[in-house]
Amino acid sequence: MAQQKAEISLDNLRKNFGATQALDGVSLRLESGGIYGLVGPNGAGKTTLLRILAGLLKPSSGSLGILLDGKKPQPQALKDALAYFPQEQSLYPDLSCIEHLRFFRDLYGIDEREFQERSSRLLEITGLEKFQDRRAGQLSGGMYKKLGLACVLLHSPAILLLDEPTIGVDPISRREVWALLQSFAREGMLVAMSTSYLDEAERCARVALLEAGKLLLEGDPAELLKQEKASGFAEIFLARTGTAK
Repeated sequence: MAQQKAEISLDNLRKNFGATQALDGVSLRLESGGIYGLVGPNGAGKTTLLRILAGLLKPSSGSLGILLDGKKPQPQALKDALAYFPQEQSLYPDLSCIEHLRFFRDLYGIDEREFQERSSRLLEITGLEKFQDRRAGQLSGGMYKKLGLACVLLHSPAILLLDEPTIGVDPISRREVWALLQSFAREGMLVAMSTSYLDEAERCARVALLEAGKLLLEGDPAELLKQEKASGFAEIFLARTGTAK
């Protein structure tokens, strides 16, 4: 089945947790075909924004719209189209890679033929094919992340939302995770990810720089660097937040 084209629009989105304003009037538009980066330090509002997009939190005010192939989907269709990859994963240490995929097969209600095709491809592209019988508790940090990614991708979502997928992994695994995400984005999936590594902004098709719930700037990374006359996003962040010396 062809990949659905997804669009997400946010207009003046706000989220309060008591007296704390986690998001303060954020407006964005995300589309299929490239990695959209939500970049900023801890406490910037990235996780809150992703959880709202995933339907796990409701905004305090503002609007959120999601279209699939240009149409507003029914709630179940939208749920089926979404995949959320949390920062802290909850895999079962005593289950092997293939046992995890079988668990998610049953969870998603995927028939055996589709499961064989999808699981074989995911094991191959994540490099876990040779380790499919290894228990999750025995995997390296990078392999553990890739197993979690394979599990959430098993039902072929149109929208993939990832919260800090490269945090806590070695540089080689970090590069491999990026290569995986870029390959899915090229196939037409809407990939939105958060990161506190400001250098990763330059790997995205578009980027939103957040600080304390506010959107500092948004756009094509190369154009933003040129516009701000900066050598990197750390320099932009320091200048925008008034912390540059």
